[in-house]
Amino acid sequence: MTDCEGKRSWPEVVGRRGEDAVVTIERENPRVDAFVILDGTPVTGDFRCDRVRVRVNSRGIVVRTPEIG
Repeated sequence: MTDCEGKRSWPEVVGRRGEDAVVTIERENPRVDAFVILDGTPVTGDFRCDRVRVRVNSRGIVVRTPEIG
């Protein structure tokens, strides 16, 4: 477990547009930068308290719960 501050995950944005999810995430935890990526895109394995990846399908819809990391 890490010592990240603020809200850590956003299951309520699954099914919404990725851009809308980013706005919600950054509003609810101003310590993070959220960004949209296509689900399945390779990413680094490092953990960061200031990063949230918002995974979307080809239509831009969030397909997995965004979490700090």
